Amino acid sequence: MLIVADENIPLLDSFFGDIGEIRRVTGRTLNRSQVEDADILLVRSVTKVNRELLEGTRVRFVGTATIGTDHIDVEWLKEQGIGFTAAPGCNARSVTEYVLAVVSLFADQLGIDDWSTLSVGIVGAGNVGSELARVLDRLGFGVKLCDPPREEDESGSDEEFVCLSDVLKCDVVTLHTPLTRTGDHATYHMVSDQELAALSSEQLLINAGRGEVIDSEALMRRLTQANAPVVALDVWENEPRINPELVDRVWLATPHIAGYSLEGKVQGTEMVYQALCRFLGLPVRKKAGQFLPEPALSKMSFTRNAVEDEAIRLALSACYDPRQDDLRLRRTMKGSQDERAEAFDRLRRDYPVRRECSSLKIQLKGSSKSLQDRFRAMGFKLNI
Repeated sequence: MLIVADENIPLLDSFFGDIGEIRRVTGRTLNRSQVEDADILLVRSVTKVNRELLEGTRVRFVGTATIGTDHIDVEWLKEQGIGFTAAPGCNARSVTEYVLAVVSLFADQLGIDDWSTLSVGIVGAGNVGSELARVLDRLGFGVKLCDPPREEDESGSDEEFVCLSDVLKCDVVTLHTPLTRTGDHATYHMVSDQELAALSSEQLLINAGRGEVIDSEALMRRLTQANAPVVALDVWENEPRINPELVDRVWLATPHIAGYSLEGKVQGTEMVYQALCRFLGLPVRKKAGQFLPEPALSKMSFTRNAVEDEAIRLALSACYDPRQDDLRLRRTMKGSQDERAEAFDRLRRDYPVRRECSSLKIQLKGSSKSLQDRFRAMGFKLNI
């Protein structure tokens, strides 16, 4: 059995080596000739999987180690009887920690000691948005959720949703929708001139969902005007050929890595492995925890004198500081368009190991229950 797989999927040999022969490919440039003789195709979000790629091939199962499926023609696969799986929620915690790290830096910029005084509006309450809302709520933030499809489908539920205009009044607006181009609630260019005009320099706009949700030309116009919002972008229109002028104008720029924690990536691989085993009728014998290495930083200690917000944010920054990714991306914005595109993909391919908060044990001496609860909300392991 031949498995063709994106080279950026971690632990391919560990999970799939005893199922079949593995052929590693570059996902961005994968073409039909590379999958003609494949039985299994494993991809990430940079590969378009459709009739053009697979018609006439031997492929009978496709797995994407990502939460999104807008790069997959799911209906065509179904019509052809080709098995399919994604990895919904695999990196929800990673993206949540990315957003928290960005919000922490924003609070620093504003000189706010208690970051939970910032109100946060979340657009898109799927796996990522819901996880982010849950953590923010436990940390004491005021949170507003906007998700029109869920609001329609769950009209009788206790979940409270607001409209986009209400979310745009929050101190922080963070986008976590899928990319949809049709229907009553299409998200393509959902944030354009009108929405951007509603935001001020006292507000932070984060996009760690899909680049095309923001109209980048409208964003460029807004960022040249007075009282423009502070903007952090992890996803971009036209990746990997992103606009260097936009990179230069936004406050924080990262190369589509919000979900790139080691735990998130390995969990995505594990979910695809489990689905493939079910498809082939094989026993599921492996778990992600078997393959996670010891973290470089495994323990931090705080005494009774620790200030709650300072301690929480210090531990978070020890796990992840997005300014490092920002610097790496800005260094690549030279040369030709092709050179910049190759550098963008290289940043993702060669991304350094980043561990989630759950990998770090926090020792607390004489701490309050409030601080303990907040560390737990962030996912840290506690030693009290």
